[in-house]
Parts: sequence; structure tokens; C-alpha cells
Amino acid sequence: MSRIGNPGPLGLCGFALTTFVLSCYNAGIFGMTASSPVNVVVGAAVFYGGVAQGLAGMWEFVSGNTFGATAFTSYAAFWLSYAAILIPWFGVADAYSSSPNVSQALAIFLLAWTIFTVMLLVSSLRTTFGLVALFLFLSITFLLLTIAEYTENLRIKRAGGFFGVFTAIIAWYNAMAGLLDSHDPPLIRLPVGKIGSSSTPVSSLH
Repeated sequence: MSRIGNPGPLGLCGFALTTFVLSCYNAGIFGMTASSPVNVVVGAAVFYGGVAQGLAGMWEFVSGNTFGATAFTSYAAFWLSYAAILIPWFGVADAYSSSPNVSQALAIFLLAWTIFTVMLLVSSLRTTFGLVALFLFLSITFLLLTIAEYTENLRIKRAGGFFGVFTAIIAWYNAMAGLLDSHDPPLIRLPVGKIGSSSTPVSSLH
């Protein structure tokens, strides 16, 4: 049976790129405002953040990595569900078109993901400092966006966007560390600060 490669870099890249695109919008980077259409994120959310990251999660299951499988598969589901909110065919946006509670509904959605991300943050404390930083910044991002939606505060939303950009950069860094480590011998080794004595590949979310 052939050896299964490390699916971590793929999952992290799918997460990072999609997070970066949406966070640039939330932060108002490149002149985007609150009224700018976010449809541009749908393609990335469905195919890279959703399908590709979900496949990485399935491969983590095959390799025996429960933590990585749970994280990648869950965030793939997040991106697919977020895309469903934006795709007219699902009718989610239309259902709230005449309701003043759309922001509160999104706040509940984001709060649930905040709680889940904090769970992963706690679970990552025996992995690497790189992954701990990733889930810490992601927890803060989700929390700020939850508060922003509940209070309809654009400044807090922008802050959440900037934290999201930092989160994406950290995810890309971890992915790059895993890609470089996949060579035999490694081209170079990016420090990720392993916690404990685990010999697991640096970006496999184990």
C-alpha cells in the first residue's frame, strides 16, 4: 500500500486563501466598503475552502489524525454553509430580506463557530506554537465578527477583518512549513515551535 502524503498543507492553504479573501472585504482593504458585493468569495468558499479542504479532512481521517480531520472537515463545512448564505438558489438571504433580525441570526451562526474554534484552540495546546497562534487568532476573529454582527458595528467588523488577515497569514506559514518539510531532505525548515516530543509532520494538525 502506498504511503499517504501529508494532507495538512492542502487543508491549511484552502482555509488560508478563503479566509484572506473574505477578511480583506471585512477589513475594507483595497477600497471595499460594507456595501461591496461579497459574491467574489463564493467560488473560493465552495471549491477551495469547501471541497479541497474537506478532502484534506477526509485524508486526515485515513491517516489516523482525528484532530486534523475534525478541524479541516468542520471548517470546510463552515465555508460551504457561508457560501450557501450568499448563493440566491438557497434562499437564505431572501428569507431575511424583510426581517430586522438578519444581523442577530448571523451573530448566532458566528458565535457557534467561535465556541468550536476555542475548543480546537484548547486541543491544539500540545501541537505547535504555530497552530496555537492560528487557532488563537481565529478565535479572536470569530469573536469580533460575532460582536460586530450583533451590534452592527462596522469598526469592530473591520477589526475582525484585520485579525482574519493575520490568521490567514499564519495558516499559510504553517502550510509552507509543511510543504518544505515534505522534501527529503527538507529544502529549509521553517520554525513552528513544536510543543512536546511528537514527530508528527509540522502542519498535519495533530
